[in-house]
This record gives sequence, structure tokens and C-alpha cells, in this order.
Amino acid sequence: MSKLGIVAALTAFLLTGRITAAFDSGANVVELESPIARAPPLQGLLRRPVGAGPFPAVVLLHSCNGNWTKLDERWGKQIAPWGYVTLTVDSFGPRGIDNTCSNGSPADLAFDAYRALDFLVQQRSVDPDRVAVLGFSQGGWLALSSVERGVVEHTSHNKFRAAAAFYPTCRAVRGNLTVPALVMVGELDDWTPAEDCRQLAKGGDDYGVSRQPGQGAPIKLIVYPGAYHVFDSPALKTPKQSFGHHLEYNQAAAEQSAIALREFLDAMLRDKESGN
Repeated sequence: MSKLGIVAALTAFLLTGRITAAFDSGANVVELESPIARAPPLQGLLRRPVGAGPFPAVVLLHSCNGNWTKLDERWGKQIAPWGYVTLTVDSFGPRGIDNTCSNGSPADLAFDAYRALDFLVQQRSVDPDRVAVLGFSQGGWLALSSVERGVVEHTSHNKFRAAAAFYPTCRAVRGNLTVPALVMVGELDDWTPAEDCRQLAKGGDDYGVSRQPGQGAPIKLIVYPGAYHVFDSPALKTPKQSFGHHLEYNQAAAEQSAIALREFLDAMLRDKESGN
């Protein structure tokens, strides 16, 4: 950033409590909270679609290996042109974490989705009643747990309208969801098995049946044949092993999941535009 840009960013911070800096075409790095009010303050990558708002919005939560900038490049950059503000959260950087794939994650990570939501509802470009949470792997589990009826969901006055999750840890979700959800997973996923997600969609978990038919908001499950964990990442055209699990890009599943995600977001977040 140029010296002029740094001065402008510092001025913005003094006035608003947030530092905003250009990241790439269409994306800005933002601090979601004032460091005085919350330590450590979260940061994220914010994108806005072209046109007049207020727009619906999507909070994106990364996986256990972080890579929030790559997630923004892969999905934030794709979703924003659909007509959504996107905010890709960096949960690890402010906490000094590299990854949580081989050990437990901090308990307060569960509240990051709502910290991002609280930031978004203050933006003039965002319709506060039309925000969804979208997560990947660990972030997918956090997205679902954010809308699971319980302690986390009750802590925030602001609420999500919908949730979507790519290859989440489905067996960790046991309660009723408060909003509709979309879950997408590969049939061959050996890290977050598809069978666990089938049980979740049916109302079960590893302890048995935790939800009765008709209770909670509906969960739509899509299982992609021949697909492994992280099937949506073109960086994995050459398969690799990570923490003992197979990761591999699957073009068909990636393209189909993008279509399914867009249809779901449009159905959940755009009904107000048609007067419903």
C-alpha cells in the first residue's frame, strides 16, 4: 500500500474503528471490530456486487487449515457477482493459529460467524434480514452449529436467514436447526463421511436419533458421486494426502455445487425482492 493509502486507512480507523485496505480487484481487507472493543479483533475480506443496494450477504468460514484468502478467491469472488456482499472471515490470523486440523480449535471460534454478522448488519450496502452463513469442512460445521438451536445461536440479536456447508463434520451437529440448510459432500470423502451427513439429514447423529421428523428447519443434502474432501478446489487437480485423508478436485462436483449453492441462496435470500 502507498504512503497515501496508509494515511487514508489510519484516518478511517480513527473515525470508524476499522482499517480497510485494498486486497485485489473487488476485495477489501476489513477489521470487523475495534481492537479497543474486542481483542483480538477479527478481520476479513469484503466484496460488494455492482449496483445499488442493500444486497443480501454471505459470511464465509474457512476450513481447519485456514487459507482464508484462497477461500475468498475461490468462492467470495464467485458469489459476489451473483448479487451478494461476501465477507470471508480470517479466524486464525488474529489468534496466531496456523491450523487446527490435528488438534482442537478454540471454543470462542464458535462465535465468529455472529461477529461477522454483527459487522455486516452495520453496512449500508447490506440488508440485515438477508444474510446467510457458508462454511467449508471445519467452517461448514461451524456454519451449521451457528444456526443450531442452542447457546451460540441465542447469544446474538442478529440472526442468519440460511446456512450452507461444504463437507462439514456432520456428526457434531445434534440439535434442531433454526433456519434451512444446504449440505454438500463427496461420496468418497474419508475425512467428513457422507454417511454422517445422511444421518444428519434424517435427524440422527452418532448417539442415535436426536431430532424427530418435522422438527427444526429442513436440511437439504447433496452427495456427489466419485468426489473426495475439498472437491471444489482446482489447486487439488493433483490429489494429495493431508493428515491421513485424501483430498482431490472434482470438476463435475465443483460445477454442480456452485449451481446448487446459487439456487439455494437465491431461494433463501431473494424472496423479499419479489415482494414475498
